[in-house]
Amino acid sequence: MATRRLTGWRWGGQRGFPGGPADDPSQLTLVEHLEEFRRALIVSLVAWGLATGLAFAFNQQLIAVLERPLHQALLRTHSPFGQKVVVTSPIQGLAIPFEVAAVAGVVLALPVIVWQLWRFIAPGLRANERQLAFPFVAGTLVFFALGGVFAYFVLPVGLSFLATFLGANAVYLPDLGAYLSFLALVVLIFGITFELPVALSLLAAVGLLGSRQLSHWRKPGYFVIILVALIVTPGADPFTPTFLSVALILLYEGSILFIRGFLHR
Repeated sequence: MATRRLTGWRWGGQRGFPGGPADDPSQLTLVEHLEEFRRALIVSLVAWGLATGLAFAFNQQLIAVLERPLHQALLRTHSPFGQKVVVTSPIQGLAIPFEVAAVAGVVLALPVIVWQLWRFIAPGLRANERQLAFPFVAGTLVFFALGGVFAYFVLPVGLSFLATFLGANAVYLPDLGAYLSFLALVVLIFGITFELPVALSLLAAVGLLGSRQLSHWRKPGYFVIILVALIVTPGADPFTPTFLSVALILLYEGSILFIRGFLHR
């Protein structure tokens, strides 16, 4: 029975790019594709495991960095407990360092994971698709990181508003686990919404829109941005969605300039 064959390339016994300087291109079998996927998965898991172990060794420092926005908010509460946070379960004291280390391990191992993914899918792409995919992936990572960093630095403003809203009528005792979950959610929301320039540039690159259309849609675009910022941001403070709206509007305008100046669309 003939083995099913899929499109791919060999290069010196490894998958390579079309037109490589070594062996003639040949097709990979389904089994060989699965072996390549298995190898990429193992390398990614090993990288994540090593990075998680490294992050766990510095878990106290990582947690201190993550707590900084909360500490800045607590300075304005005049709480008799100072900048102390609480844990409400005996398990949290052990679980939180492992969870923080696991997430930090993903971040640290992300270059290896992305590289393994790229090595797996790139040989199946055409030359023009590879030229489009690489900057798209790089831009996605960069803008997600920018969104996360921006969220980290603006978060204290919203936290201060929420923590001091009741004034002297209540004492704010933040739970560490709940705060870290809230921080992760805010960072994730900002990171995803900061992908706006990447999405617009990709649509422009494939010819679905241009800078003139984006300029023409400016007012409704602003409205949609503000509406989305109000819906997706957690909490009830007015500052976090305002910061997100302003940032996304600037990214929208920057996308128009980029599409016009570099993509010539």
